[in-house]
Amino acid sequence: KNAIIIDDDADLDEAVSGTVSSAFGYSGQKCSACSRAVVLESVYQQFLKRLIPATKSLKIGPAEDPGTTVGPVIDEQAQRRIQEYIDIGKEECILELECSVGKLATEGSYVGPHIFGDVDPDSRIAQEEIFGPVLAVIKAKNLDEAIEIANGTDYALTGGIFSRSPGNLQRV
Repeated sequence: KNAIIIDDDADLDEAVSGTVSSAFGYSGQKCSACSRAVVLESVYQQFLKRLIPATKSLKIGPAEDPGTTVGPVIDEQAQRRIQEYIDIGKEECILELECSVGKLATEGSYVGPHIFGDVDPDSRIAQEEIFGPVLAVIKAKNLDEAIEIANGTDYALTGGIFSRSPGNLQRV
């Protein structure tokens, strides 16, 4: 449940680019993929407003196509498991973006990127491992709360922060 914290002074273009790459590259199946973006509330709406079109621009397709950003997931079992979490997310949170795989649905184990907003840090999609292109965007009041949310899972492989503040970078 790797988290990227988006500080209120972050370069949002860089934060969006890095988050999209980490969350949806390799179809979100890397152990180090970002599955939670913890965004300070003062920039939450701006970040989300940029994140959604950036994610929509990703090409979903066969892994061997050099233009593809989001390829298939590893197998049908993984596809079903990811879809179960997407269904859970639709019950727990606000679905901000659901990228359709279109005709690829009949050609392999594809799952398009999904973004959930206003995610409760204790919800299942914020706490359980998914290993797919599913991103939980969580609002934090301040950096202290963002750090608490980022550290608030049983999993702790990687994390990151986008900030222009040397003090905040050092602190995180």
